[in-house]
Amino acid sequence: MVRYVKKEDKGPVEVKFEGVSKWICMCGLSDNQPFCDGSHKKTLGEEDGKVYRYNTDGTRDEIQI
Repeated sequence: MVRYVKKEDKGPVEVKFEGVSKWICMCGLSDNQPFCDGSHKKTLGEEDGKVYRYNTDGTRDEIQI
C-alpha cells in the first residue's frame, strides 16, 4: 500500500518536558519517529510548490499529484 502524506515543514520543533529539550520530526523523513534524526537536511534545495518523493537510497524525485 502506498500512502501520500503532505508534509511542508523542513525542520524539527523543540518541545520541553521537565526541562529537557526533545526535537520532534516535522518533515516526516526521520527513521526515529517521532523524534528528529537530522533527516530534514535532505530537504535543502527543495523548490516551493513542488512535490517530492524520497527514496530509500536517500535520493528524491519530483512527482506530479
